[in-house]
Amino acid sequence: MSTVLYEHPLNERIRNYLKIEQLFAQAYSCLSGDISIKTSHQVFFNALFSILDTLERNDVRGDLIKDLEKLEQNLVVWSKAPDVDTSALEKNLTETVKLVSHLRISRPTWMQLKEDKLLSCLKQRFAIQGGSSSFDLPQLHFWLHQDEEKIRLEIQQWLNLLSDISSALALVLKFIRLRAEFETIEADSGFYQDNGEGLLLLRIKLAKDAAYYPTISGNKFRYSIRFMLPCQHTGRRYANQATVFQLARC
Repeated sequence: MSTVLYEHPLNERIRNYLKIEQLFAQAYSCLSGDISIKTSHQVFFNALFSILDTLERNDVRGDLIKDLEKLEQNLVVWSKAPDVDTSALEKNLTETVKLVSHLRISRPTWMQLKEDKLLSCLKQRFAIQGGSSSFDLPQLHFWLHQDEEKIRLEIQQWLNLLSDISSALALVLKFIRLRAEFETIEADSGFYQDNGEGLLLLRIKLAKDAAYYPTISGNKFRYSIRFMLPCQHTGRRYANQATVFQLARC
């Protein structure tokens, strides 16, 4: 059965992780398309600048180092368990140690992006609504009309400077998501709540043809899920009916 996945963080650290993960997905998706198309380059630069802003305003690097160090300790403990997949564990442990070492350097590689003259100029204009028009940014207009392969190479070089953050984020989120399996739950009157103690992330799967969607609120102590229906008059309304969904408490 085809499903739609919804995820909701239960603390600010995981919220930042999910936000940056989505921004990376948007940025990398532009490499598989034609970056000279206006919608593609807008998506790329908006995603790139949002990643840089999030990294500057939050200690994402510090949080990732702490989470990777915890993961390294857990992997060592898991290595002593019987029937463990030794090759997979060693691969993840090696990757974890390497990423911690890279992230600990005094000046992260992504700081070079702040010194890039083209990006600095574009960032100022992209912060203004409609500020990236060709008459406001002739240098962007010129850049977009270069050879496509040259454009892709430059984009790849920019993203490479963020690769340690991207790889660390992917590894940490992978193991957070592996903390729990999905279980089927039926909620009376479209509402469900439970204890959130020790949880970091909620993952909800709904059938693709389901007429409702979840709205989630909560923190590390308690969370609630209320299912909503689209409404032409009010935008949305409560789905006051029995609803079936799959939930993973990570």
